[in-house]
Amino acid sequence: QVQLVESGGGLVQAGGSLRLSCAASGRTFSRSAVGWFRQAPGKERDFVAAVDASGSITNYIDSVKGRFTISRDNAKNTVYLQMNSLKPEDTAVYYCAAGPSMYLLTTSPTNWGQGRQVTVSS
Repeated sequence: QVQLVESGGGLVQAGGSLRLSCAASGRTFSRSAVGWFRQAPGKERDFVAAVDASGSITNYIDSVKGRFTISRDNAKNTVYLQMNSLKPEDTAVYYCAAGPSMYLLTTSPTNWGQGRQVTVSS
């Protein structure tokens, strides 16, 4: 199983940028789809973005399209989420997750990182 450790995030004003990183260990990382989810206070954890094992296919929720970019560097076993034009409604704990396919990752993720706080002030 892939072990996931997130870093980055923090506090930023609306309109600013942050980057999250998800470092993975385990030999299956390069064959895994990886994604980001977020959970705001009092709300469920929701899908944000995902990238397939090769890095060539990405998927985003509508509210972050054009603002967030997910990418991966398999040589470094790391996935990134670049977040630009941040809005207060992006405030949440962001979690990295991995799965054997984009479908399973987005529908029934089971392998999670510990989460990183992202706070966007207005």
